Amino acid sequence: MKALLINGSPNEAGCTFTALSEVAGALGSNGVDSEIFHIGKGPVHGCVGCRACVKTGSCALGGDPCNRIAERARAADAIVIGTPVYFAGANGALCALLDRMFFSARDAFEGKPGAAVVSCRRGGAGSAFDRLNKYFTISGMPVVSSQYWNSVHGNRPEETLQDAEGLQTLRVLGANMAWLMKSIEASRQAVPLPEKEKRIATNFIR
Repeated sequence: MKALLINGSPNEAGCTFTALSEVAGALGSNGVDSEIFHIGKGPVHGCVGCRACVKTGSCALGGDPCNRIAERARAADAIVIGTPVYFAGANGALCALLDRMFFSARDAFEGKPGAAVVSCRRGGAGSAFDRLNKYFTISGMPVVSSQYWNSVHGNRPEETLQDAEGLQTLRVLGANMAWLMKSIEASRQAVPLPEKEKRIATNFIR
């Protein structure tokens, strides 16, 4: 079993990476492999609504990591998304990637445990956390919880490492995710996935 951890910060080894590393350590201690994928500093295109992905299963816009992350997500058994807080929200480049990825590669996420991790200097963690969790709840993903909301505080990695409660929250998150991943794997044959209904889409303006 393997979890994909997405580092949605432009800084590869900053506070968000420090937080995700704590989750990865807890996953490893519980027998689950993990990979941290950094989205990088390059430009990211927002969705243009072309709907080409409906036919192809991948985003038609190239030049950024969207499709590469989606392929890793397909191979993973769980997803953790980490972000810094910018103006009380998740990193805009990360959200642009996630908008396209969750729409174009829906099959990569359904039924897989998901969790959000937020790193902030002081405030705005709650709204950023809420933003990321919406990707999971629209995609049929069990959302993994901890003993508190999954956030750490610090302006630099060394400050993040001083947030003892935040780090413990992330370790508990990693342990809970490993438990749920193992539980899903153990019940895969005995308990089939729910039967899917044909999707209903209702437009409110006709």
